Amino acid sequence: MRAMATTSPETATAPPRNAVDRYFKITERGSTIGAEVRGGLVTFFTMSYIVVLNPFIIGTVQDGTGSFLGGGDGPNFGMIAAATALVAGVLSILMGVVANFPLALAAGLGLNAVVAYSIASLPDMTWADAMGIVVLEGLIILVLVLTGFREAVFRAVPIELKTAISVGIGLFIAFIGLVDAGFVRIPASLATPVELGIGGSVAGWPLFVFVVGLLLAIVLMVRRVRGAILIAILTATVLAVIVELVAKVGPQGSEGENPSGWELNVPAIPDSLVSMPDFGLLGQFSLFGSIEKIGFVAVALLVFSVLLADFFDTMGTMVAVGGEADLLDENGNPPRTKQILIVDSVAAAAGGAGSVSSNTSYIESAAGVGDGARTGLASVVTGIAFLLATFVSPLVELVPFEAATPALVVVGFLMVMQVSGIDWKNYEVAIPAFLIMVLMPFTFSITAGMGAGFIAYVVIKVAVGKVRDVHPLMWLAGVLFVLYFTLGPIKDALGV
Repeated sequence: MRAMATTSPETATAPPRNAVDRYFKITERGSTIGAEVRGGLVTFFTMSYIVVLNPFIIGTVQDGTGSFLGGGDGPNFGMIAAATALVAGVLSILMGVVANFPLALAAGLGLNAVVAYSIASLPDMTWADAMGIVVLEGLIILVLVLTGFREAVFRAVPIELKTAISVGIGLFIAFIGLVDAGFVRIPASLATPVELGIGGSVAGWPLFVFVVGLLLAIVLMVRRVRGAILIAILTATVLAVIVELVAKVGPQGSEGENPSGWELNVPAIPDSLVSMPDFGLLGQFSLFGSIEKIGFVAVALLVFSVLLADFFDTMGTMVAVGGEADLLDENGNPPRTKQILIVDSVAAAAGGAGSVSSNTSYIESAAGVGDGARTGLASVVTGIAFLLATFVSPLVELVPFEAATPALVVVGFLMVMQVSGIDWKNYEVAIPAFLIMVLMPFTFSITAGMGAGFIAYVVIKVAVGKVRDVHPLMWLAGVLFVLYFTLGPIKDALGV
């Protein structure tokens, strides 16, 4: 990260060259239109893997009624990919035009896992109900921004717990990637909860494709190649197509037959690589339907869980990208902070309204900044590239799990890197942080991990006589999580 600027870039005096330059303050920030276009494209290629990954995360999970997102008897990858690219494109353009900041947005990794595995899969919940919760979360964050209360929420949760949430989600994402690829799976003998591959061995061509894709992504990242994740996905997909053409591996059977087959979809070139996008997912949400299914308290906890993950990720991303671009003032704030947060809040609600999960700011935007981007024009370019990507959604259907899931493992690693920000010698925060991190993957629930950590934090502070250190909002969260964990017994006692 570059050194923090000592003065705001808005005070530069270089005259603009044209209307575009004047609007985006390109010359003022020491950039050029060419550099902005190049930086915007680099950001797109760095984060465009989400168009492939988001369908695999939210499209393969059945909701509480047994339905897939978009309906039908199986995943609707093309439809989800098209909606993912559309929403990302519109919001990235909005960030560029409204906030004039080189920050692109798309469906958030980690957040989509929360929606899929911790919300939509709850008993009786539908995908429309789950997306309604995302819309509610986005609207609440928008209100927090407009009222200034967002800073109060930010101060309420200790920094170590904020860090632990990101680390825990990273572990959860990596675990999902390993399981979805079949690299880690439940053994047929049930002698252990999970095992490596098939009978403890990396057997079969699909696992070979996964290992090649993972190693390639790692090598490219270590060598700091731009677009490393996307390159790895594309390369592994090509390898998977060749393997299937030659070896005729076929899919895994629903009853356990052909265990060395492809985990989900068999890699095959579609009849058409380009088609008109299907935006049928747009608007498929129920704002308050979830309350009827699981109750107000449970919905409030879920909204709070998504809100926390969305909120803290954005603050860190905004400052990190601004620092890389030398756009921070002497207090470490980027220009037009409120506008950035407003667009990001709208993005959360828009992601739910588009049925593609909460959209958020991407740290991958730093790649475009590293290539010269300094203004919102770069975000506009990234957004246009996403809109064009809606026409190639059929390509998603030829990407097998084994080619896409290495990206989940790599992104998990990137999120886990934040673990160094926790003071492990301070048990009062280290133990709650530990519970958050380990229980997310162990319980396959992000909400459970957060709840355990928050409750432990409050209990420990009370036990050591530091009640005043606990923010009122943390007390409220702790009580809500206790209710969440005991909803079953409470309902039984009340005969509900």
